[in-house]
Amino acid sequence: MSVVTRISSPGTSVVGDFRAIDRAFLGVKEAAEYLGISPRTLYVWRHRRQGPPSFRLGARGRVTYRLDALDAWVREQERADSRSNPVLNPANAAPQRRADYTATA
Repeated sequence: MSVVTRISSPGTSVVGDFRAIDRAFLGVKEAAEYLGISPRTLYVWRHRRQGPPSFRLGARGRVTYRLDALDAWVREQERADSRSNPVLNPANAAPQRRADYTATA
């Protein structure tokens, strides 16, 4: 198992199995491991233009993910999920009435 690392202040902090030491870019396999999904899922998301932002880097044009972009994408997904963001939870919204609706008895 490879260890995915990230840029941090001097010293090493551990978040799960990922150590923070000096790494800004990840390949597909490393990014998938970091997100806890399969590399195939990342390829499918990239093909569909979904998922975290990626780009091609180097002479061979390998698909690369910026670690900061992965973290930002995860935070965006958390904010967009109604289970983790009570503002978006439809159960918390006030009932709405249709403008053209008239109640009949």
